[in-house]
Amino acid sequence: MRRRLRGHARRVRVIVYRETLFDWQEHLWTFLGAFLGIGLIGLLNRYWLGPADTLLLVGSFGASSVLIYGVVNSPLAQPRNLLGGHVFSALVGVTVQRWLGGELWLAAAVAVALSIVAMQITKTLHPPGGATALIAVVGSEHIKALGYGYVLMPVLLGVLLLLAVALLVNNLPGSRRYPNNRHWYKVWRRYRRRPRSRRVEIVVEAAEVV
Repeated sequence: MRRRLRGHARRVRVIVYRETLFDWQEHLWTFLGAFLGIGLIGLLNRYWLGPADTLLLVGSFGASSVLIYGVVNSPLAQPRNLLGGHVFSALVGVTVQRWLGGELWLAAAVAVALSIVAMQITKTLHPPGGATALIAVVGSEHIKALGYGYVLMPVLLGVLLLLAVALLVNNLPGSRRYPNNRHWYKVWRRYRRRPRSRRVEIVVEAAEVV
């Protein structure tokens, strides 16, 4: 009986250890990035709009911080996704609010659903973007009064600040690299015509595989 209990206790300790591995350096950089990113937006909000207003502190920025500072290698955390996800979702949210604002439940559902589709189409899927679209519909009257200005400020401004901090903090330690693709903004490179000889090689290789 004692052996069984000791065996179970040992197994529990192993499971707890493996499931709660503590990498203090990784956690420190995560904390530092999130603190600086949200803190910078909060300071700008305080000195620009005053302590009584929280316009720049959009709730979805907290969720974005989890991705771009906590799981930096995730495809959903890359700059294209961060920027495009929030901006396209904000555009969708404001548009839906203008057209369907009288029916809150309908506007909220349509805004979130369309924002997801928009992110899929533009290859900018970023989960917090759904919240950005929803905030445009259910946010305060101050938010709704901004109209399409909501897209530029607070959304785009805040996202650029978060990205700037991520590019700095995530590249200081040797264990991190952000973004995964250093040339993510050079979209035109994907559509350059390959030399004819190279295209022939690709066709031949494909035929051999078949």
